[in-house]
Amino acid sequence: MSAMPSVYYYDEHPPEADFYAEVIAGFKRRPRRIPPKFFYDERGSELFDAICRTEDYYPTRTEQALLQQHADAIAELIGERCLLIEPGSGNSEKVRLLLDILRPAAYLPMDISRDFLYQAADQVAQEYPWLEVHAACVDFTAPLSLPFCPPVSRKLIFFPGSSIGNFEPEQAETFLRNLIPVAGPQGSLLIGVDLKKDPAILNAAYNDREGVTAAFNLNLLHRIRRELAGELDPELFEHHAFYNDTLGRVEMHLVSQQAQQLKIDGQLFDFDKNESIHTESSYKYTVEEFIELAGRAGFTSRQVWTDPDQLFSLHYFDVTG
Repeated sequence: MSAMPSVYYYDEHPPEADFYAEVIAGFKRRPRRIPPKFFYDERGSELFDAICRTEDYYPTRTEQALLQQHADAIAELIGERCLLIEPGSGNSEKVRLLLDILRPAAYLPMDISRDFLYQAADQVAQEYPWLEVHAACVDFTAPLSLPFCPPVSRKLIFFPGSSIGNFEPEQAETFLRNLIPVAGPQGSLLIGVDLKKDPAILNAAYNDREGVTAAFNLNLLHRIRRELAGELDPELFEHHAFYNDTLGRVEMHLVSQQAQQLKIDGQLFDFDKNESIHTESSYKYTVEEFIELAGRAGFTSRQVWTDPDQLFSLHYFDVTG
């Protein structure tokens, strides 16, 4: 008799007031900026999945190859029956490369996009009926607490996709430090980190020929118009992404194509022609730079895997001490 799939839900989704407050604050500042976490409504999550399948976007397929190649070594490092925690789980595609080998006691995906998270969690539970799934709708960029924790000896935090690059370096260090109490003294971290490389490769990855990344970026404006009753025309903005070599990051912007005025809840915002909204940074690191950053946060490097072309790195850390 086969096991029945088990999935449990925890809704700690930030209120819409948070989205409103951060958009208003971001439009008031100079230069204008909105945090990338707000890309991920249901439509944004679907578009990001599509980005990961484009020919130019190398991180997803490169990281997947590393996970497939080194899954046995990862399982040996963490041991059996861990609690597998995935902040920013999205469609939970990459974790599938580990589940049968790790055989965790439970899987805890976390994401800010509630409907997308719940759909993905249901699918994982159907595909792995032996696995207990606990889906938590949370803002994982804030300090985390576990809504569920079975009596396991160790916890493994899985943070793939180079999402760590979306944080400013100081914020990345704080985020990693906030993971220490989640992982516990015997816990570990498996994290994907995009490497510094030829800017031409980076510029192509964030300006894919299919225009999916542009649609993903512009969807933020559609969300503002829909959810905040924003009076604006997304077609009057253009996606712009480039590698900033000085800062070691790809920047994504929404650039106003003309002088215009936006209105949200009675508040007016004047944009000059070519003025932009900075919507995302994606920092790139050398292996040594990231080990040093994680070390300051309280993690000790155990293993690093990279692909032959040195495009991407997969790091395994233990909590220090």
